[in-house]
This record gives sequence, structure tokens and C-alpha cells, in this order.
Amino acid sequence: MIVGVPKEIKNEEYRVAMTPNGVKDFVRAGHTVVVEAGAGVGSGFSDAEYQAAGAELAPVDDVFARADMIYKVKEPIPVEYDKFKPGQILYTYLHMAAAYARQLTDGMIAANIRGIAFETVEFPNGAHPLLFPMSEVAGKLAIQAGATHLQKNNGGRGVLLGGVTGVPQAKVVIIGGGAVGANAAKVAVGIGARTVVIDKSAERLTYLDDIFAGHIETVLSTEAAVEAEIADADLVVGAVLLPGGAQTPHLIKKSMLKNMMPGSVLVDVAIDQGGCFETSKPTTHTEPTYVVDGVIHYCVANMPGAVARTSTMALAGATLPYGLAIANKGFEKAVADDAALALGVNVYRGKLTIPSVATAHGLTYTPLADALKA
Repeated sequence: MIVGVPKEIKNEEYRVAMTPNGVKDFVRAGHTVVVEAGAGVGSGFSDAEYQAAGAELAPVDDVFARADMIYKVKEPIPVEYDKFKPGQILYTYLHMAAAYARQLTDGMIAANIRGIAFETVEFPNGAHPLLFPMSEVAGKLAIQAGATHLQKNNGGRGVLLGGVTGVPQAKVVIIGGGAVGANAAKVAVGIGARTVVIDKSAERLTYLDDIFAGHIETVLSTEAAVEAEIADADLVVGAVLLPGGAQTPHLIKKSMLKNMMPGSVLVDVAIDQGGCFETSKPTTHTEPTYVVDGVIHYCVANMPGAVARTSTMALAGATLPYGLAIANKGFEKAVADDAALALGVNVYRGKLTIPSVATAHGLTYTPLADALKA
């Protein structure tokens, strides 16, 4: 199989889907890897390293034209839609359930491709192996970003998360106790902030309370509890993920902002899936924040891109085994052999094969088994 690795062109996206070591594995397995010149520079990988690993370098149009599988990090943007060939495999993050992703969804259906979304590959226990590494990164970055924007020179309250002698530490509220929330809590506790984790699962909160040895406060999620906890919070992290790539619910309503402290910060890590604050809208690393009712909103849709080398190495390591399975077996055999990978199929030759996205946009859902038969 010919595997194409284009350069990511989303605003300030510096990650790359495959490292030179990944190229070596594909080449050893008998495949050809075509990498767009300069694709790895943002993550610290030179063209020479890719060539030494056995990759061919090519302009972007040649990458798309030659490849059987396009291996990316972020969802395609409109200028890329027409580059796909009918039946081509796309292996990347897609996040099509968000309200603002209708154009992407229509574009992927019209492209008549076979598309696997990293974020919906799912084990029977509900774990998301290709989302987890970026959840770790984003959770830790959420506290770092929040701390930066709490600084007075950045428009924030002028609060140091860990406090100092004689001055109380800041309050951090994390909504969602999954992978993102747990990693955000690690950093918040490590800095010395007063850390509150809200989740709807008592079992999950018990687990978190145990692993943090009482260094966090846990609260069962209700609308009233969320409103009460954020009222005196310096930093709030939205870390909610629904299974199946579904759009996240709005857990913080606009009406709640008037009770928050001016200059406090909201970081919405769920923005790729539509965001968990009613006032959330996607931002970029260039212009990461905006203010609503005195509250700073940080809603960067590709947070891990800010630490591109770390993120690339983590993501490429996680996606490589599945990518090799697709290349070695072919798309249909790979998804037939692996139920977790089959859940990652979002589009198949013009059919939308993921129910959450169909529901979000009012489109027709076709079960994967039916799409494969057709």
C-alpha cells in the first residue's frame, strides 16, 4: 500500500502523523510512504530523517494523488476536500459531531472516501486508545494555559495558582473526571491549587479521590453543583467527553457567567466536539481567547499542537499499530478483524456510518455492515 503523509495546514498545527521511526515500520512491512516535503519540521523531524528512514518526499498534490491511505492528524480543511480520490482511505481525527463541523461532514461524504476517525476507535470498556494520548496532553496543557491567562498582563485576575506564603492558592474546577480531567488535576494539584473535580459518576470520583490521596475535592455533577462551584473559581476546565464522538452538552450556561469572578478563565478542552460551555466557540493559538461577561474563554481546537514534538511522538506511537493493520490487511479486512477499529469508521464510500454525527446534523445513518455490503 502507498501511505501518504501530508503537512498539516490547520492554523498553527505543527504536529505530523508519522515519525521517521514509523516510516521504517511501514517500509519494513513492504509499503511505500510518501511524505510531503517539510511535513515534520514543526515537530522537529527533518526531510533528511524521513528520507533516511525510507520515505519518498513529494509535493502535497502528489502525496494525495499517489496514496491509497492518507495519514493525518487533524480533520481536512476545505482546500483539501477536492484532493481526495474516491475510495481513498483517510486515517485521522475528524470530530464531525460539532455544530460547526457540518461543512466537514458534507465534504467527507461527498469525497466518497473510507474514513477512520481516531477519536471514535473504542474498546469494549469505553476506552479510546487513539484519543487518550492527546487527552493526556490537553489535560496538562489546560492548566498551563489557564495559569497563563490568569496573569494580569493577559487580562486575567492576576492570580497565581499555587498562591504563596500568607496568600491562599487559586481555586481550579475541573468538570469531567476522565483522562483529560485526571491529567488536569495532576498538574493543578502539583502546582498547589485548590482543586475540585466534578463528575456524574460516584465510582469515578471515588477512584480519583483514592489516587489523589485526598488532595482534591470531589463533587457529583448537577446543574446546581456546577453553578455553585464555578462562582468563586479562578480557573474552570471543561473536560467532558461523550462516547461515540457525540457533541458535548453545555454544562455551563451563559446565565452562569454573571456569577463568576471578572478575569476568571474558562478552558474548554471539549471544543473539538462542540464545547461544554454554552458560550464556547473555536479559537486558534494565534488568537486563543475572547471575553464574555468578563470571563476569559480559551477554546483552542488543537491545543496539543502547541507542544508538537511531545504530541507527535505520543500520537504517532498510538496510531501506528492500527495504521499498519490497515496497510497490511486492507481496509475491509482490518475493520472486520477489529471491532474497536470498526467503531472508528465514520464515513464509507459516501455513507455516514456513525450515529452520533448523523443525529447531530440530521443526516442519514447507515450501519457499517450495510455500507460494506452495498
